[in-house]
Amino acid sequence: MPAAICGLLAVLLGLPFAGGTAPGAVDATVAGWIAHLSPGVLRALVLPTEPYVVIPLGVLAVVLCLRAGRRADAVFALGAPLLAILLTSWLLKPLYDRWKNDTLVYPSGHTVSLVAVLTVLVLVTRRAVVAVLAALALLAATAGLIGMGYHYLTDVVGGTLFAVAVVLLTWSVPRPAPAPSTG
Repeated sequence: MPAAICGLLAVLLGLPFAGGTAPGAVDATVAGWIAHLSPGVLRALVLPTEPYVVIPLGVLAVVLCLRAGRRADAVFALGAPLLAILLTSWLLKPLYDRWKNDTLVYPSGHTVSLVAVLTVLVLVTRRAVVAVLAALALLAATAGLIGMGYHYLTDVVGGTLFAVAVVLLTWSVPRPAPAPSTG
């Protein structure tokens, strides 16, 4: 049920902005709050969305699953973020047709890749500290993406909701339990 709610909210959030370029009132307000941050700080805040950070985190999730003997989970740890990224790039961005700086921005692909991998890590580790660190990384990335002018807040929120929906939907697919250890 949480996956369906996140997916529905992601779809509905983008509707008022489809085919447009203008920020909403909340988008403009939040951008104003972040505008005072220096370019160096903003570059540091957006760092968690970079492929050289996201990819190793994704590999870590797969390795953790494999080390625990959870091969099916390892497949989902790899596949769920890839599915979320592909659906965002090939389906949702063209469908919503929201532009900023000559780029399709809804939902945020930066956010989808980061949040999908972080959600997988939270599910794989089942540790509260991982969830807290993931939330902090998302908050930092949100400020960076908005401050650097890459995205509006609604793009980031839509990307977050969509990534969580895809990961939770794929994670809930039934798969066989791992075989008990014989050694």
